[in-house]
Formats: sequence, structure tokens, C-alpha cells
Amino acid sequence: MVVELGFISLLLVVVFAGCLALLPTYGVWRNKPFFMQLAQPLSLLYTLFTTITLALLAYALATNDFSIEYVAQHSNSKLPLFYQLAATWGGHEGSMLFWLFALSLWTGLFAWFNRHTDLRLMTITLIIMGLIGFCFALFILFLSNPFQRLIPAAIEGRDLNPMLQDIGLIVHPPLLYLGYVGFAINFALICAALLLQQFNAALARLCRPWVLASWAFLTIGIVLGSWWAYYELGWGGWWFWDPVENASLMPWLLATALLHGLIVYEKRGIFIYWVMLLSIFTFALSLLGTFIVRSGAIASVHAFTIDPQRGQALLAIFFLFTIGGLILFALRASNPPSIVRFQWLAKESALLITNILFSLATLIVFVGTFYPMIFTMMGWGSISVGTPYFNRLFLPLLVVLLILMLFAPQWSWQQTSFTRLRRASYWLLPALLLTLLQIWQQQGLQFSDISVVAICLLIFAWWLLLNTLFARWIKDIKQWGMRLAHIGLAMSVIGGTISNFYAEEISVKMKAGDTQTLHQYQFTYLGYRNEIGPNYTAERTFFTVQRNNKHIAQISAERRFYDVRTMNMSEVGIAWGWFEDLYIVMGNKLSSDEFTFRLHYKPYIRWLWLGGLLIMLGGFLAMWSARKPKTKDKQ
Repeated sequence: MVVELGFISLLLVVVFAGCLALLPTYGVWRNKPFFMQLAQPLSLLYTLFTTITLALLAYALATNDFSIEYVAQHSNSKLPLFYQLAATWGGHEGSMLFWLFALSLWTGLFAWFNRHTDLRLMTITLIIMGLIGFCFALFILFLSNPFQRLIPAAIEGRDLNPMLQDIGLIVHPPLLYLGYVGFAINFALICAALLLQQFNAALARLCRPWVLASWAFLTIGIVLGSWWAYYELGWGGWWFWDPVENASLMPWLLATALLHGLIVYEKRGIFIYWVMLLSIFTFALSLLGTFIVRSGAIASVHAFTIDPQRGQALLAIFFLFTIGGLILFALRASNPPSIVRFQWLAKESALLITNILFSLATLIVFVGTFYPMIFTMMGWGSISVGTPYFNRLFLPLLVVLLILMLFAPQWSWQQTSFTRLRRASYWLLPALLLTLLQIWQQQGLQFSDISVVAICLLIFAWWLLLNTLFARWIKDIKQWGMRLAHIGLAMSVIGGTISNFYAEEISVKMKAGDTQTLHQYQFTYLGYRNEIGPNYTAERTFFTVQRNNKHIAQISAERRFYDVRTMNMSEVGIAWGWFEDLYIVMGNKLSSDEFTFRLHYKPYIRWLWLGGLLIMLGGFLAMWSARKPKTKDKQ
């Protein structure tokens, strides 16, 4: 019964998305307000039935309906309920349905909150959103239907991938998808404005809350993905420049540039071409990320499937909207607005350079991600692009960006106050002292072990943190979001730099009672015991950690065997702290009481994710302050 209801609901999603794309179009073409006003109810119906479709799939998983192929492939009766529900987006078909749900949710929210906005602008925006939804609904219906019946029904499910049986699956993908998909709103708004030739400060104010919301969701999605990679994959790192990681980073970088461009356009009436192109390319990279994860074009631990037919369809959707947006830009953006002159030592100049840096950073990541694939497709052999490439090109840009973030808030529009610049320089000496203290704390001022770029990153990150933290907050409440985001980025840079250059690890063999020392910590292995979980068996090991004969922590690491999937998984043990993590990965069993282990010391790594949370909070705070439009437009 659920199969039939789910399929019918999916068909209705296709119908309502198609009607949203077609009926209001007739109203705009013939100037019929009645048909234009249909956009809002059609958007809400499209959202409603997409929600029902997703809920029916979740219900099928929760009730172990193994007559549905997707349920049989991604669930099991022994799987805990919260993982059964999370399996809704744990496989390709379910994740695409959630992608469509996120798109419909943004469409419905936009239709509801802008029901009193200019009718033609809102209608054309919803038409474009409906067209995007229609394309993806057709893709799901014909190529990724999660309600395919399995005949005969399976007796038991294959179980969810053990790597995904973690709280990270419950929260990370939904937030990431909400970020990815939300940029469709701004893409549609800019396309509608191009069609109507309607550009003013009111448009920037209309765009900014939606971009901020999507950017904030994408930020927390990336942060949670980094956290998941750190504790679940067992490699001990937090960012690997994996193609799928890069797929989420690229739209985030361009969206950050877009936010700065919108600020300048709203305040000064310039950078409109930046806003147009960044809106188009940000959404294009979101579509490209969807293609990367689901096409099999690039191998990754995060990828869902290898299916050329699905990949070709997603690539066709990518080209349809990317090329369509660029053609619209070429045809309708030929008449630039009035030229506004500005001084080079002004906020406009700093934000222009910021946009260039973010665009260059995106290009660097794009080339590093796709060059190996293009190299292989051309028949030149195989090549890999690793961390050294990204670090050598990406980190110097980050240093320049930190310098701009230091001084740009002190600058005024059209001119600069050197008094403010001098005030910012007061925090340079404390930043130098804190950097020296951090390096001394780790390795006693051994500067030969750290690069010049890393030292610059630490100095400027501390300088930015102190300068922003001790600025005048109370008189500048509207900028709290920006300040929180800048503080968060500074903290993330500090955490990422220290943990990257001063982390330590050793691989050891240990029996019960053995002790190993790492960075002045003594790890004593106490023994292990066998445990039985809901759908796995495990060997759990126990450690005690001391420093200078003082008890610091107890850590437990384990190896699980999932009998349905016949897979082994290591569950790391972590003793976390504000300034360091102690991290243990359990390896193979060598004898009855001897195992291999990897012991890690990770300094300041929590600052990385705490900074990311502050960036996200800053985005939502800025969105809240920008939600109400002003009465007067500035050009």
C-alpha cells in the first residue's frame, strides 16, 4: 500500500511542479493576474506533496516494508529506529528525494513570505523554481524512484552502510542539502530580475536573507561533515580535499563572495555584474556537486552510486540551468547601471578584492578536483592532485583574506579613516605574543617545524580575533552577524593551522598493562571485552591516560563487525578538550590479548568546529537583522 501511495504522491509532485512552471507563465505572457496568482497555491501544493512523499518513504523504512527495493537495500529490522529514519536519505534514491523536498521547502517558504512582494517578480521567480523542481521530479520518477517494488519481497534488509550508522548521518546531509538547494532561490530571483530589467537596492535586500540562510545551512553542513570525517573515518584528519568535500566547499566560497557583493550593491549601487554572475555560478556549482556525488565520475568515500545514465541526466540538468542563466545574462545585462566612482582605500575596494580572492580560491579547488578526471578522459593516463597542491595555492590566499578582514571593517564607504586603521594596529603585538606562546606550548619555539605561511596565518588570525572581539559591539548591533562570522573564521584558522602542523601520532602494538608515551601523555592499555550491539558484535578496548602521574582521562575504542553487511568498522575513542584531543584508533587483533593501535595528539582541533559554529550563528544573525526590508531604496 505504501508503494502505491508513494508513487501516486510522487506523480502529483511532478504534476504540481509542472503546473507551477507552466500556468503562471501563461499569466505573465498574457498579463493575466489570475494565472500569476496561481503561483503561490501551486508552490504550496508542490511543497505539501513532496513532504508527503518523503514521509511515506520514512514510514516504509520505520515499518520494515521490504517489498520496497530501497528499504531492502538500505535498512534492516535490527537497525535502531533513528537510523531507519535517517536511511531515508542514506542512499541515492532517498537522498535525491530529500534534495527535491529541500527545493520544494525553499519554494514554499519563498512563496509564503513574499506573497505581498511585486507580483511579476515573485511569479517569475516561482516559475523558475517550479521548472527546477519539475526537472528533478522527472529525474526521480524515471531514474531514481525510491518506491520501486521488489518481487518477491525480501525477508530481511541488507542493512544501512555501517559507515553511515552514526549521528552524523542524521544531521549532516539534511543541513548540507538545505544549504546546497537554497541557492536556487537567489538564482531564480536574479533570472527574474534579468527578465524584468528590475535592479535596485530593494532587490539586494530581497536576495540577502535567502542567501544568508542557505550559506548558514551550508556552513554548518560542511562543519558537521568535517567533524564526521574526523571521528568516524578513523584517519584522524578533518579535511582531506576529497572531491565530494570540495563539491560543498566551492559553492560556499562563491556564496561568501556573493554576500559581500550584495552588501556593496545595496549600499552603493555597484557590483551588479558580480551579483548576477555569482548568483548563477553558485547555484551551478550546487548542481555540479549533486552530479559529482551521484554520477560515479569521481571516486570518493562519500559518493552514492556509479551509474552513467543517472550521471548524464544530472549533467543535462546542470547544463540546462547554467547555460540558460548565462545566456539570459548575456542578453539582458547589456545595459549597465550608472557608474559610481570610489577610492581604492575604501570599503568597496576591500570587498572587490575579497570577491576576487574567493573566486580565485574556487577556481583553484575546481581545477584540483576536475583536472584528474579530464586528464584520464583525454587518454593521457592517470594523475592525482593531493593536499600539497591545495595548500600551496589556497593558504596564501587565506593570508591575504585575513589581512583584508582585519582592515575592511575599519574602512568607510568612499573614503578611509586612518585613525580607525591605527586603532586596529594596536592588537598586532598581542597577536604576535599569543602566536609565540602557542608555538612554544607545542614544541618550544622550534620554528623550523612550521612554514612561514602557517606562522602568518596564526599571527593574522589572532590579530583578527582580538581586533574583532574587542571592537565596539553595542553601538553596532546590525554588524554582530558579520563580527561573529569573522571571529569564527579566525578561530577555525587557528585550530586548523595548529592541529595540522603540531599533531602527533604513533602506531603501536599493545597488550594489557602496556604503556606508551605520546606528547608527554602516558597511554596505558587496560584490556578488552566482547559486546553485542543491536546489529553488530564488537571488541571494546579500554585505556587510561596520565600526565605527570596525574589521571587525565579514560578512553574506549572498539572494532565492530556488522554481520549482515559483513563489514568491520573501527569506532575511535576520543578524550576531547578545549585545547587538545587525545584520539585512539583500534587496529587488528594480533593475539588473544594484543592489538595494534594508532595514538593521536590533536592540539586546538576543537577550535576548528567551534569557529564553524560561530560562522553559522553569524549567518543566521545577519539573516535575522536583514529580514525586514527598508522603505527607501539606495542606488
